[in-house]
Amino acid sequence: MYTIEIEAVTEFTPATLAQVESIYRIIPEFESGYSSEEISKRLLAGPALLLIAKVEGEVAGFKLGYQTEEQVFYSWLGGVAPDFRGLGLAKSLLEYQEKWAKEQGYQRIDVKTRNCFPAMLNMLISSQYQITAMVNDAHNHSQNKLHLQKQV
Repeated sequence: MYTIEIEAVTEFTPATLAQVESIYRIIPEFESGYSSEEISKRLLAGPALLLIAKVEGEVAGFKLGYQTEEQVFYSWLGGVAPDFRGLGLAKSLLEYQEKWAKEQGYQRIDVKTRNCFPAMLNMLISSQYQITAMVNDAHNHSQNKLHLQKQV
């Protein structure tokens, strides 16, 4: 059995933002993702939460979100490094984020995903997230963007 720990961060200093950048890079699906400027802009605009999953002390994944409206929390980015997949870390991070959001007074969590991430989509649906919209990519259906919500 592994020792799994989830660390929550709500204060974003320059050192924390650098940590977000390094964690973000361990997820291969994000190889052509957001710039450090875009990440900083979103996290410093208002209340935000970074969750860091560690297995035996090693960073294994993360979940990052921020407030978009007074009672709405947007679950923006997250992932688990390939070597740590299958341990239930993504589900644990999701559950932690939901509990935290509810404790902070949020009424709803919004999230977006793409058809090319079926494990994420399945986890969200099995966690009672509802599909509320889809942005079609006519050239590549695997890139269709799905919008989901959950009342917390």
